[in-house]
Amino acid sequence: MSVTVKIPTPLRKLTNGETSVDVDGATVKAVVESLESSFPGMRDRLIDESGGLRHFVNIYLNGEDVRYLEGLNSPVGDRDELSIVPAVAGGLR
Repeated sequence: MSVTVKIPTPLRKLTNGETSVDVDGATVKAVVESLESSFPGMRDRLIDESGGLRHFVNIYLNGEDVRYLEGLNSPVGDRDELSIVPAVAGGLR
C-alpha cells in the first residue's frame, strides 16, 4: 500500500529536501519502518527507546491524531496521508 507522508521542515534534511514522500506500509509503524529504510535516521526522530511515539512528535492519519486511533498500530490504506508534525515546544534535532 502506498502512503504519502508529509515531511516537516526539520526532517527534510533526511529526505534530501522532499516535502512529501510515498512509502509502503499497512500500519503507521510499518510506514515508519519504510521511512527508516529509505531515509536512515527517521525512526530515531519519531520513535522513542521504548518503541512509542516521541512526546514532541504528532502523527496524523488523514487529519486524525494517531494517539486517538490505535497509535502506531493504526491501519493505513492505499493513498492515505500521514502528516508528521513536531510539537512547538519540542524539537527533532
